[in-house]
Amino acid sequence: MTTDAERAEGGLDADFGWALGTLFRVYVKAADTVIDALPGGPRGFQVLASAVQETPANQGALARQLGIDKTVMTYLVDDLVALDLVERQPDPADRRNRRIVATARGREIWEQAQQGLRHVERHLLGVLGEEDAARLRDLLGRVAAVYGEGEHFEETCQAVETLRLRL
Repeated sequence: MTTDAERAEGGLDADFGWALGTLFRVYVKAADTVIDALPGGPRGFQVLASAVQETPANQGALARQLGIDKTVMTYLVDDLVALDLVERQPDPADRRNRRIVATARGREIWEQAQQGLRHVERHLLGVLGEEDAARLRDLLGRVAAVYGEGEHFEETCQAVETLRLRL
């Protein structure tokens, strides 16, 4: 186990990339067992979750928010429609657009998956205690909201370009 002094000196567990990558890999492996039956796995779950929560307004906006290529999104939604988890409905504000809306079966499957994912999350974050786990979720959600649609990604990459190691 790493001590606080070692962590302060820059041990591996003080490295943001290592910590984030490790947690991500463990989470994905555990979450995959919960949502592996959905088309597209995690992406399919995210589309279903967005449909249940009725955000964003149309398929194109959803593809941008989730970082999924529009062509891939079309096939993914087709697969979810075929399983009666979502349906495309005309957008009342602009009938040229299609909204992705969860079906009753889709809501049921989403709820089952949510229960499983909450269990995974509780297990992974259990080492923090409830208050710290809630704070971590909040902080990660706030940061992800800024970068979620990719608007700030390019400017962040440009901002750190001058810091690139030159070997």
